[in-house]
Amino acid sequence: MMGRNIRYYIVLAMIGIMIGTGGCGNATDVGEVSEIIFTLPTEPEEAEIYVEPIENLSKDFIRGVDISSVLAEEESGVIFYNEDGGEQDIFKTLAEHGVNYIRVRVWNDPYDENGNSYGGGGNDTAKAAEIGRRAAKYGMKLCVDYHYSDFWADPNKQQCPKAWKGMDIETKSEALHQFTVESLTQIIDAGGNVGMVQIGNEINNGIAGEINWTKRRQLLQAGSAAVREVSAKTGNDIQIAVHFTDVSDQEGILAIADKVKAIDYDIFAVSYYPFWHGSTENLTETLKKLSETYDKKVLVAENSYLYTTSDGDGSANSIGEGGIVTGYPATVQGQANEIRDVCAAVAAVGDAGLGYFYWEPAWLPVGVWEEGAADAAQVLAANQKIWEQYGSGWASSYAAAYDPKDAGIYYGGCSWDNQALFDFTGHPLASLKTFLYLHCGTIVEKQIENIPVVEVNVSLGAELEMPQTVDVMLNDRTVLPVEVEWDAAQLAAIDTSVGGEYDVTGRFMVELADSSQPKAHVSILKRNLLTNSSFEEENTSMWTITGSCTDYQNKAADAYSGDISLHFWSTSEVKFTVEQTVTGLEPGTYEFGLYIQGGDAGDSADMYIFADNGTDRLTEATGVTNWCNWQNPVISEITVGEDGTLTVGASVSAKAKAWGTLDDFYLYQK
Repeated sequence: MMGRNIRYYIVLAMIGIMIGTGGCGNATDVGEVSEIIFTLPTEPEEAEIYVEPIENLSKDFIRGVDISSVLAEEESGVIFYNEDGGEQDIFKTLAEHGVNYIRVRVWNDPYDENGNSYGGGGNDTAKAAEIGRRAAKYGMKLCVDYHYSDFWADPNKQQCPKAWKGMDIETKSEALHQFTVESLTQIIDAGGNVGMVQIGNEINNGIAGEINWTKRRQLLQAGSAAVREVSAKTGNDIQIAVHFTDVSDQEGILAIADKVKAIDYDIFAVSYYPFWHGSTENLTETLKKLSETYDKKVLVAENSYLYTTSDGDGSANSIGEGGIVTGYPATVQGQANEIRDVCAAVAAVGDAGLGYFYWEPAWLPVGVWEEGAADAAQVLAANQKIWEQYGSGWASSYAAAYDPKDAGIYYGGCSWDNQALFDFTGHPLASLKTFLYLHCGTIVEKQIENIPVVEVNVSLGAELEMPQTVDVMLNDRTVLPVEVEWDAAQLAAIDTSVGGEYDVTGRFMVELADSSQPKAHVSILKRNLLTNSSFEEENTSMWTITGSCTDYQNKAADAYSGDISLHFWSTSEVKFTVEQTVTGLEPGTYEFGLYIQGGDAGDSADMYIFADNGTDRLTEATGVTNWCNWQNPVISEITVGEDGTLTVGASVSAKAKAWGTLDDFYLYQK
């Protein structure tokens, strides 16, 4: 009966049942424009994507995008198209799709001594002014995002602009104030309708080279005073935003908000990326607490999601298969769902929830690229020349003098093209229309959206049990369990007495419209001989830790798996060991490893894992390079003798304020 019911339901869906998403209140204009006025739908429309309407969404809700790289993209030959396939100004296309706000980053001087762009769009004041002018032409306001740096500013780096090097805090504060006044005035004089200014970008750990909070507050107040001054002088009603990230750490974000409570600002803005920053429920809860505690408006200043795992330019994507979040497949519909849900999370805060910005939806590949092509190396070299000439990649080699440890090593193209809202050739994706439909929703024909690969984990030596059903996700987010029959020959080839990985295919017991096959990935897992290997259990007595710079941190974004990891940081030298002794092991050969990530360790850092059997002590060097860039050091040939005892662990020595986490230790018998 289950199979028949499922088949009946799916067949009905495939032959054209239409689903609506409810009623809609009065729609609102996107905004006053100099050429055309675009309006939002007043009722649900038939569309390519399913969008569930957000109830009681404010008519002033910010539906914004950050397209800071767009001028460099256009200079590099990227062409943008409209829905009909004709070339069209991207600003017009965005407005037609419901966007009402543009965000643009501003760097002080993103060029080397010869005028070569550091990359990332080369976003100086002149480029921000041009972007603001073009946005205003189609009725879109402008959010100016001052990094107070000559290149990327984020939690891992807040470098001082070249021109401010060596200044004391009073002189630097005056320089920041003057730069903000002059830059903002230039943008407004060019025609930009500035409605918001960020004084700093993701400033959790510093701003303009300063990490001391007293100095940081002095710089923030200087920036705030500059914005107020320009606002009064020009008559623009400009709101001031402070911008932080890592919203998954609610306690940490609230502590930061307390540190800036004396600053004159209007909006507490956060970055929210679902593959790093936890659930939308936590997002809403955190934003509510911020708003209620500090009487501020709140905003998601950055968000994005992947619609494909393909690479468009030969410069590796930042987010791939490993970044896919449950419930959001890497499809255009999955991307639309993610945008809608984050907007809904902000709207759920109430009147204080101002809105949302999507980060770099127009950062597309330049040149040409085909994954797996025979001439890939030559094509990549040609693309590199374009990135270098126009600064359209995330960083050029010219940035090495300013940022030698990151851009100077990893410079290249766009790592975000698979998260754009345009395809690799510049045509708008259906997900761009999400902004248009947030108020009223859409009507779509049901069809299969995604059939995820089933992950089956089996302990070594245990009996393999395959699932009898596989969940099929429809485009309206309905999930249906459909009966399956797995390939008998493939199952027979799986030996559960030996560790290994297997792919299994099958067939659905009902006919589906797209003839997709169910797929499963079977992992035969060796038994981890360490206790509480990922620190998820409350009892940690099996671990011996020396040093005072560690804690068990409950923060999923910093854990390799689960929520808990061993975190390290200190205002003085970081130095500790963590180890566990295992007894009663069978004589034989073993393998030990773990996962570690972090940063700011310094050139003299000494990090390694070790295995000590009482006679021999084996080590394997490791290190930290950046946030969530997990390293997996392994010692694979460990001998355990008749006494059956082995001590394994890690040693970390690094400079003050080095940070990171260790997680998922494992010990297997080979």
